[in-house]
Amino acid sequence: MIATLQFATLVVTTLFAAATAVALHWLALKAMFVLMRPATARHVASPTRLASGTVQLARAYATHR
Repeated sequence: MIATLQFATLVVTTLFAAATAVALHWLALKAMFVLMRPATARHVASPTRLASGTVQLARAYATHR
């Protein structure tokens, strides 16, 4: 009976430790992704002049084919 109780305690403790380790690794992974994000990621503006110029070039070359 004592051996069964000790084994059950070992299993529960191991499951708790594994869940804690997974949670801490998940938090560390999320923190690393936040830290690796560039500082300009929030302020990205699309260059409209380049896009419109590309569209004009595509139209110009598409008519000659």
